[in-house]
Amino acid sequence: MESQERKILEAKVRNAIEQIRPYLQQDGGDIAFVSLTEDNVVNVELQGHCGSCPYAMMTLKQNVELAIQDAIPEIKAVENIHPIE
Repeated sequence: MESQERKILEAKVRNAIEQIRPYLQQDGGDIAFVSLTEDNVVNVELQGHCGSCPYAMMTLKQNVELAIQDAIPEIKAVENIHPIE
């Protein structure tokens, strides 16, 4: 993928995360974009209550990942850079 295409894809991912962020913030959590890998995996950091919530992985996979993939089908997965305990 060309550099310009990668920048456009990253901008789309950042925008999708901004759309999701208010829902996480309602429950005292947050999410931060970290990186987009060459194989289109989005790395994020769950913050606040999301970092310690027992349902964080479910939220990440069933809400965040699906919303991002729905908006941007090229995205293969969304991963938290800090494992949820």
